[in-house]
Amino acid sequence: MDKLRMQTANKADENFRKLAAMFPNAVTETINENGEVVRAIDKDVLMQEIACTVLDGNEERYQFTWPDKKKSVLLANAPINKTLRPCREESVDFDTTENLYIEGDNLEVLKLLQETYLGKIKMIYIDPPYNTGNDFVYEDDFAQSTDEYLANSGQYDEDGNRMVQNTESNGRFHTDWLNMIYPRLRISKDLLADNGVILVSINAYESENMKKICNEIFGANNFVCRFGWETKKAAQGMTTANMVVDNQESIYAYAKNISNFKFRGLDRNEENGFSNPDNDPRGLWKRQYLQRLGQGLPVRTIKDPKTGNVFSFETPYTQEKLDRWIAEGRIIFPSDPSKYPARKEFLNEYENKQQLVTSLGLYATKATTEKLYDIFDGKKVFTNPKPDTLLRFLIQQCLFDDEIVLDYFSGSATTAHAVMQLNAEDKGHRKFIMVQLPEATEEKSEAHKAGYKTICEIGKERIRRAGRKIKEDSPLTTQDLDTGFRVLKCDTSNMKEVYYNPAEYEASLFSHLEDNIKEDRTPEDLLFQVMLDLGVLLSGKIEETTIAGKKVFNVEDNYLIACFDSNVTEETIKAIAKQKPYYFVMRDSSMANDSVATNFDQIFATYSPDTVRKVL
Repeated sequence: MDKLRMQTANKADENFRKLAAMFPNAVTETINENGEVVRAIDKDVLMQEIACTVLDGNEERYQFTWPDKKKSVLLANAPINKTLRPCREESVDFDTTENLYIEGDNLEVLKLLQETYLGKIKMIYIDPPYNTGNDFVYEDDFAQSTDEYLANSGQYDEDGNRMVQNTESNGRFHTDWLNMIYPRLRISKDLLADNGVILVSINAYESENMKKICNEIFGANNFVCRFGWETKKAAQGMTTANMVVDNQESIYAYAKNISNFKFRGLDRNEENGFSNPDNDPRGLWKRQYLQRLGQGLPVRTIKDPKTGNVFSFETPYTQEKLDRWIAEGRIIFPSDPSKYPARKEFLNEYENKQQLVTSLGLYATKATTEKLYDIFDGKKVFTNPKPDTLLRFLIQQCLFDDEIVLDYFSGSATTAHAVMQLNAEDKGHRKFIMVQLPEATEEKSEAHKAGYKTICEIGKERIRRAGRKIKEDSPLTTQDLDTGFRVLKCDTSNMKEVYYNPAEYEASLFSHLEDNIKEDRTPEDLLFQVMLDLGVLLSGKIEETTIAGKKVFNVEDNYLIACFDSNVTEETIKAIAKQKPYYFVMRDSSMANDSVATNFDQIFATYSPDTVRKVL
């Protein structure tokens, strides 16, 4: 049996292994600043192997950089000893839902998700802090060494905050914001499916920097477009120093692989000019005028069979085709002979959808704010939520049935609300993963007075209430709609600290190491850390059964079976082996006696030799 790693991967190690596999002759060793022999890549050998120009030192080149950029790259690659702990009491339909709501620092959460959801996310939408001089940014401490940061990662300041205000007087005004967003976007790329897309909302303050970062991480060739959406209709009653009111925000769209991605396009329906005012049995139609002026086209003459009015006009259509359309009842004749006839163009004659334009029009936050008022019984629990209509549009354009959208600055959970509403409208099965820091609400705010102490509490309650309302509004068509979500909370590892640091063992510690699991952790806590480590989706179906008196978890129909009880006997092991799981996991100290430990491998060799066995 092998021990599970129980920590996130070190991306720098992975990158080194890839380089070493491609260029083994470039692998060498050197002495670091501590006098230790460490692995290294010989740059000179690598330059010879890749046979192209490699820039070194301070040579001029096109690049985008800022103070601490190298540290932000290291932070994106560095591993963490964290886990996600399930919280059934705050979840809805925990056992059946495929949606996730995760509380925690989104950088830590992204690292925990990066292996399990590698290449599985079709759409990422984020609305990060805008850096206006008053907004907050995540306080990632780059003054510390990587080891110090990882040791302190997840801790809060004396006021319980994980975010700090980034004022314009701060000498690191842009630097802090760039260092915050860069490692999160780096991991986002790994999570995206090969046909996936990330959409980033941003205002004018960091718009250019955001585009440069995305060009670097996703590649300028994978830039899809910049959408501009109107946040307000006009500037009536508003006064600015320079007589300009900015009523637009940007949404940058970048594909993981531009050759594999495209938006779905617009359906040609009433919103695109199609209607059926005369109840034509052939369905929706719109007017297509026949006249073309100033092009030197032939003049055709047609006659209205009902009124006898004659119309002559320049047109590209032949007389034969015009006469056929009249016979088919496709021509709309005006009652005024001085005007020109048109042709009915039917929706069902179009094979392709209508292309999008980058100007999205008005998606004001006011309507969404009022909707939240109604959902929360008239209380103003959140200011300036993203319009749910905007998110529904974007999700509809990016996600087909049964795909996943991730929002790791989820705020009031507008994205989750939009997914549920859209699924209700078209019977889809799209799934959401919301990630939000449990940022405290201001004590004087209506949200705090209403009992919502953190942003997460608002987001979770919105999903609960919105889900109920959607089902109440359409009870017959939403019976199978998934309005649930599993709540998971980012926490320290389930394993005791010394479990990862054998070099620090002392004789006095041995009596405390009979069990390497922290005392306050439940079997379900262990199960979810195992799922993360083995790459099992956190929304996977979990069935809890009892075998020979021991609690056993069966995940995704025998893909993973786990038992974390103590004193596990051969009877339990044999019954599990007979189910032939792909993975079986148990605690190293769980076996009832030495006989069970001795016979363990033989039991699986007899009943399920292909099962991968792991221990904690």
